[in-house]
Amino acid sequence: MLLVVMACAYVGAGWYLWAHQRALIFFPSRDLRHSPADAGLHFEEVWVPVHGSPPASLHGWWLPSGDTERPALLYLHGNDLNIGGNVERVARLNRLGFSVLAVDYRGYGRSGGAFPSEEQLYEDAEAAWRHLVRDRRVDPADAFIYGHSLGGVVAIELAVRHPEAAGLIVEGTFTSMPDMARIGYWMFPVDWLLDQRFDALAKVPRLKVPVLFIHGTTDREVPSSMSERLFVAAGSPKWLTLVPGGGHEDSAEVGGALYTRAVLGLAQRARAAR
Repeated sequence: MLLVVMACAYVGAGWYLWAHQRALIFFPSRDLRHSPADAGLHFEEVWVPVHGSPPASLHGWWLPSGDTERPALLYLHGNDLNIGGNVERVARLNRLGFSVLAVDYRGYGRSGGAFPSEEQLYEDAEAAWRHLVRDRRVDPADAFIYGHSLGGVVAIELAVRHPEAAGLIVEGTFTSMPDMARIGYWMFPVDWLLDQRFDALAKVPRLKVPVLFIHGTTDREVPSSMSERLFVAAGSPKWLTLVPGGGHEDSAEVGGALYTRAVLGLAQRARAAR
């Protein structure tokens, strides 16, 4: 009888993991508390239409660099909060000389739509890229894609679709969602249970753009070994910067000059290779 009870509990827990996986992956917030104005930066609010299923409108920010000769960058954030929680990252990239477009996925911040899914995040990134190159008239050869954490997987998918992009920067990103689930849910057959795959490891070999992987060595959310695996699997040209003492959220701050050299170095090399 005890074995039957334990088996039923195990099956029930597995069913819960499968049925509620999106709620265990995405942690959106509608409360947009901060903006680039808090960092003393000039910006423009933008609305990006998504012709997906169902259609929606994404809210975002456009931060011009003030120098039309400098490259632009599409910033894709991670799985929690919204762009308001990413002001410092966006501001840092803008101060490095990039014009930055940052958008919220459906269900995040002021963006329309309900609770998101993996496929919808890819649609949202595609819409943001289209806004950058068509509405902002940015030459794709001068447009970089930047993704942090889960946003890095979204950025990889977008870069695979757009080999004309200038380059890709992936920070604190994991190999796949099943790999992440195995860390906390090792007792379940997560490969069978998860349909929200976010399989970056399977996609990086198809990249045709220069790619920089950045990861803090003391990241407690996503092991830095995952970026090392992504780096090994990716084709060239590629670079890996491990930030000693960097966590999941503060690699740029902790890395300081190391982070800056890595990001600007990628931009310089990519533009020189044109």
